[in-house]
Amino acid sequence: MKILFDQGVPKPLQTHLAGHEVRRTFQLGWAGKKNSELLALAEEAGFDVLVTTDQNLLHQQNLRGRKLAVFILGRGNWPEIKPHAEKIAAEINSIGQSGVHFFAIEPGNK
Repeated sequence: MKILFDQGVPKPLQTHLAGHEVRRTFQLGWAGKKNSELLALAEEAGFDVLVTTDQNLLHQQNLRGRKLAVFILGRGNWPEIKPHAEKIAAEINSIGQSGVHFFAIEPGNK
């Protein structure tokens, strides 16, 4: 699976997605792109999943009919995400070809 990490997604999560091609927006020169442009670039480049911490993406973009799935992390802080990393990876692994998936992480919830 080809996975794109948006800005704000902690790099250590990448180690839990072994066997997948994981790239980061800054590696591709896409840091700072507006959501609509980022989604278009990701689809053109053949990414299967965009992982982001931008919860506003749901309200700012029409995600229906997209060629890639969008996985939204409820938090971007690695210490809060780390206890859930394996579950997050399992959910990303089970994502279909499209749709929006949200992983909520409550502060202090481990």
